[in-house]
Amino acid sequence: MIVDYIIIGQGISGTLLSFKMMQQNISHVVIDHSKPYTASKVASGVINPITGRKFVKTWMINELMPFAKNTYKSIEQLLNISIFQETSVLDFHTTDQMQKAFDERAKIEFAFLNNNVNNDDFNKYFSFENGLGKISPCYLIDINTLIETWRNYLVQNDSLLDEVFNEEEINFKPHSIVYKNIEAKKIIYCNGIETMQSKWFNQLPFAPNKGEALIVDIPSLPNKNIYKNGITIVPWKENLFWVGSSYEWNFENNQPTIAFKQKVEKDLKRWLKVPFRVLDHISSTRPTNTERRPFVGVLKQNPKIAILNGMGTKGCSLAPFFCIELVNNLIENTPIHIEADVNRFYK
Repeated sequence: MIVDYIIIGQGISGTLLSFKMMQQNISHVVIDHSKPYTASKVASGVINPITGRKFVKTWMINELMPFAKNTYKSIEQLLNISIFQETSVLDFHTTDQMQKAFDERAKIEFAFLNNNVNNDDFNKYFSFENGLGKISPCYLIDINTLIETWRNYLVQNDSLLDEVFNEEEINFKPHSIVYKNIEAKKIIYCNGIETMQSKWFNQLPFAPNKGEALIVDIPSLPNKNIYKNGITIVPWKENLFWVGSSYEWNFENNQPTIAFKQKVEKDLKRWLKVPFRVLDHISSTRPTNTERRPFVGVLKQNPKIAILNGMGTKGCSLAPFFCIELVNNLIENTPIHIEADVNRFYK
């Protein structure tokens, strides 16, 4: 089989890169061995333009959001699925200081922050002492439906190799790269935390971060908003909610822990006035890094090797923009954003 590119991994980055290549009629094959819980499959799918305790805009969010909306809506149209929702985050302030910080920041970031929210609308669902603010617009992506449907699309088009990738089986030719029976111009690493094991990328400043979440049935709670109060409640699927998440830098494995489950159940009992029932407990390891910027581009020391990775907790917002940047770089040699270019680490 001869293709233009080989993509390793079918998480959010590999899926969107494959989609963008398909749009431009670029031949490719995706190598991915399906797992029940990966960083993409466990992620909430939230694109929030505001971050942190100081309520500042997320890096590049004004550029990222239009790309994200256009990309996910285009996928919806192609596959005849529903994966994109425009919504709001209702931020229940945990302290007076947090409420004051939100109110002050709303004077600056008025395009996204609104402190004119009627508390009475939510008293029947939640127990809270301070006020709440609204962050809007936010986007919510159904990542599991996206990945599953795109995987089926790849299978139908003979573009998926379902197996564990083995870097030792790469062979280099003068003008191409060969993996088993597949010959391509380049191979692109989109395989999340597994990229840390690659001899090409094992010196990058990856900082693996474990995240856990509960899948919870809350029948009485409206699913039109995202709710935040220390923990976050996000509409999931089939009228269920994703509740989490943890950000663990020191962990023994990527398995769910009793401590997390007990803590979140305690927080839900404190916060919710309506009944709930925990149905599932999921966890995975995110490909975060110390710079909090993605790794994108073709290696200068080996032009047959490329990467689209390191999206951390913001894959849904970063991947649409940077998959387009990478494709344009591959085809037209346009530059990668200086803060994301992987070659910033290679002298």
